[in-house]
Amino acid sequence: MREEFRADLQEVSRLLVTMAEAVRAAMRKATKALLTADIEAARVVIERDAEVDVLYRQVETKVADTIARQAPVASDLRTVITALHISADLERMGDLAEHVAKTAQRRHPSPAVPAELRPVFQQMAEMADRMADKITTVLASPDANLAAELEKDDDGMDDLERDLFKILLHDDWPYGAETAIDGALLGRFYERYADHAVNVGEQMIFLVTGEPVDLQ
Repeated sequence: MREEFRADLQEVSRLLVTMAEAVRAAMRKATKALLTADIEAARVVIERDAEVDVLYRQVETKVADTIARQAPVASDLRTVITALHISADLERMGDLAEHVAKTAQRRHPSPAVPAELRPVFQQMAEMADRMADKITTVLASPDANLAAELEKDDDGMDDLERDLFKILLHDDWPYGAETAIDGALLGRFYERYADHAVNVGEQMIFLVTGEPVDLQ
């Protein structure tokens, strides 16, 4: 029974790493669609979001089956419960990448953001990518210290969102309300993506240390 339980946990871990890799790739491709009006990249992100949803359901099913068959307690129960929380955050990260791609799709053939906003969105995308990379690493090899770094990364994302709003709310903003609203929503998508990455970090710290944390 113990060997079977370890095999179940390994399968759940594999699914989570696959999800993390998928949502990282999705946001990278969504950003390409956003900044270069690449309609094909947007289409791929939107279509592949269903694959992340399938992985999420697989994690849910595997965890429920494992609990029913193995009745884990203590640290074993903590492992399977944190997996549920992590998969939910990863699924939401995939949705947020899809939202970015849909904005790019809606604005095609024009770029979804004007030239003045592209540098800050490029920086937000780079921050999101670094955080997603850390998530993948931590899920593959649990490390509480690396997981804790996500808090500082998120602070950086918050700073970038404030920079974005300074541009959008400046008296000289020339592009009108609709473009400003799109910009604000897009900034929120990246900021929420980072927030969910922090949530994953919190769960991994809890998994490693057994102590609940609140990084935000």
